[in-house]
Amino acid sequence: MDNKNLHFRTLYDVQQLLKRFGTYVHLGKRLWDIELMSIELKNIYNNEMIDKQTFINAQIVLKSEHRKEEEKEEERSK
Repeated sequence: MDNKNLHFRTLYDVQQLLKRFGTYVHLGKRLWDIELMSIELKNIYNNEMIDKQTFINAQIVLKSEHRKEEEKEEERSK
């Protein structure tokens, strides 16, 4: 699979990448979804199905979205 020039800006973009490999994630809580997506992305990368830059770009989005969700949960608990 040609993974060159793949750019990830949103969680949706990462979801579309995972779907290419038959991975659909919906646990019912966005934070959990992001965590499982990160695990699945690592598995796809470790199996050499995507290149390093694609992996890094997607991980950056996931980490950013994870941080945003943690901040939202923190605000809700105040």
